[in-house]
Amino acid sequence: MFKPVRKAIFPVGGLGTRFLPATKAMPKEMLPVVDKPLIQYAVEEARAAGIEEFIFVTGRGKSSIEDHFDYSSELKSALHSKGKDILWRLVESTTLPPGKVAYTRQPEPLGLGHAVWCAKPLIGDEPFAVILADDLIQSDIPCLQQMIAAYQQVGGAMVAVMEVPMAHTDRYGIVSFDPSHAATGSRRLVKVTGLVEKPRVDLAPSNLAVIGRYILDPRVFALLDEQKRGAGGEIQLTDALSGLLPIMPFHGYRFAGRRFDCGDKAGFVEATVAFAMSRDDLGDDLAARLRPWIDS
Repeated sequence: MFKPVRKAIFPVGGLGTRFLPATKAMPKEMLPVVDKPLIQYAVEEARAAGIEEFIFVTGRGKSSIEDHFDYSSELKSALHSKGKDILWRLVESTTLPPGKVAYTRQPEPLGLGHAVWCAKPLIGDEPFAVILADDLIQSDIPCLQQMIAAYQQVGGAMVAVMEVPMAHTDRYGIVSFDPSHAATGSRRLVKVTGLVEKPRVDLAPSNLAVIGRYILDPRVFALLDEQKRGAGGEIQLTDALSGLLPIMPFHGYRFAGRRFDCGDKAGFVEATVAFAMSRDDLGDDLAARLRPWIDS
C-alpha cells in the first residue's frame, strides 16, 4: 500500500506578463473563467481528489489569492443583511479550513522547479501533488482524482500527459516512453523512459507532452537542491524528474478530459466559452448570443 497523497502545491508566483495590462495589479491565477478564478478551479480539483493540505507558492502582488480563500466576516454580514444567504453559502464554499493552508514566497520567478523547491519544508516525507492553474481541465472525473486512483496501483512518480502537434513540442516537457509496456491496471498509463524540456521538433522523442498535473515523490527535492539551470535559464522541474527515472516507477497518465491552456489568450477565451456553454444556467442563452457571430 502506498502512502496517500494528502498535500498539493500550487505554484502561483509567476508574473503573468502575457496578460498585461490585466495582470498589472491582478494575479493571472485570479482571472475569472465565467465566475470563478483559475486558482479556484485548481483548488476544487484538489479537494475532489482528497487533498487535505494546500500549499501556495506565491510572489509579490499575490495577496488577493490569500484573501480569496480566507473567511470574510464583513462580506458575510453584508450578504446576510440583504437576505442573500444563498450567495453567502456560495462564497463560504471557497474558504479553506484553518490549519490546512500555507503560503510560502518564491522571491524570484526562477522556474517551476524552483517554485516547487520553495515548498520543500512543508512537504516532509510523503508524496505530494503539483497543480498548475494555467492548465484548466474540463472532465467528468477531475484529472487529479483520476491520477490518484492510478497512482494507488503503481506508486512512484506520475505526470499527466497528452498528445500535442509535433510543431508544438518546443512549448512543453516531452516524454519518451516504452510503447510495448502494458502498465498495471490502466490502459491510460504509459511507462516513461525519459523527459526533455521544450525540445526542438527534430529532437523531440515523441509528441506526448507533460500537462500541469504531477504526483511526486519527496526524493525529487534532493535533485532540486542542486539548483541546476535548464531551458530558458530556469530551474526546470522536468530536469529534476529525469533523475527519478532510475530509482522508482515513473508513469505518464493519459487523462480523460479536455485541457485548456489558460496561459494563452486564445486558450483562456476558449475555456471561458466552453465552461459557460456547459452550464445549465448559461449554455442556451450564450449559444443564442454567439450564433450571429458564428453565422456571419
